[in-house]
Amino acid sequence: MRGRPLACLLVALLLSIRPGTAQTAGSKPATAKPASTKPISTKPASTVRINGSSTVLPLAREAVRSFQMGGQSRGSRFELGASGTSAGFRQFCAGRLSIATASRPISGAELAQCEARGVRFIELPVAFDAITVVVHPSNRWLDQITTAQLKTIWNRKAEGTIRRWRQVDRTWPDRAIRLCGPGQDSGTFDTFNKAINGQEDNSRRDYTASEDDDVLVRCVATNPDSLGYFGFDYYQSNRRALKALAVAGPRGPVLPSQATVQTSQYIPLSRALFFYVNARDLQQQPVVRQFVHATLQQGTAVAERSGVIPLPDSTYRLVAAKLYRNIAGTAFDGNLPVGLTLGKILQRSFAEHKQPQFR
Repeated sequence: MRGRPLACLLVALLLSIRPGTAQTAGSKPATAKPASTKPISTKPASTVRINGSSTVLPLAREAVRSFQMGGQSRGSRFELGASGTSAGFRQFCAGRLSIATASRPISGAELAQCEARGVRFIELPVAFDAITVVVHPSNRWLDQITTAQLKTIWNRKAEGTIRRWRQVDRTWPDRAIRLCGPGQDSGTFDTFNKAINGQEDNSRRDYTASEDDDVLVRCVATNPDSLGYFGFDYYQSNRRALKALAVAGPRGPVLPSQATVQTSQYIPLSRALFFYVNARDLQQQPVVRQFVHATLQQGTAVAERSGVIPLPDSTYRLVAAKLYRNIAGTAFDGNLPVGLTLGKILQRSFAEHKQPQFR
């Protein structure tokens, strides 16, 4: 990503959006009171509930750790979970979360759920990811795989039919494939199947499935004939136990890495990762805004420490401007973009025109 287009985008963003009206709650002057004998309450000032994508969990966990180490939490409590992007959005649109972490944009059905419950939000890209296809490290005969071969293995018609490596490629061994992949509540499941099989739900079901990426890591790491896919950060954290395959897409065989994702070479399995922040909680719980702002300010460092791929520094400044201007809604109209360069995905994230109900 080059600095000049992003700089131009920042100028356009700031010129096209009217500043929001800040509302400051008034307070009465403090009056002196005698010392009380009542015990001081140890109840946290507020609880910040964060749930959703397991891919985004390491970044969210590191962001909370950094925020608390900085002494900014002021007694607030953070509850972190990783039930999967779809499950996270169900909780978020029911008003039960301050932040939904997501490895894909919000869908049309989820938008309708949020609208029905009156949940307004700000959509913030926080990092990049490369859905990484992995095998056991003892696998010496496979270094790359095409998107067509991945489709042969993973599409719905392969269920109960494609069970051995040689069925995919006649030069591969005649041994059973052990498949490991995300469950249906995972945004990684949606994105992978849209990119490889054409539809979010076009996937076989006869494989070891979990929304917990640590389960998938163990599934691949313990079977020499395994093949799986999950977020880049979990591969990064377990490089000695896994072997990443180069994916041959429109740019030829490309290994996932920070460089190949940031330069839009790892197509179609690269994507943006998001925080969806409840707009009400941003106004009513100051710690929520402080936490998100601090995370964006330290975006590159937080992303790198957690193993995900950071946005360019200039893009984190754009995202911070989006937060500051309270630009509500989604830039993706309920659609799941695949095969786009990350530059185009980020440009959509800062589009001026939002869905009317979320402006």
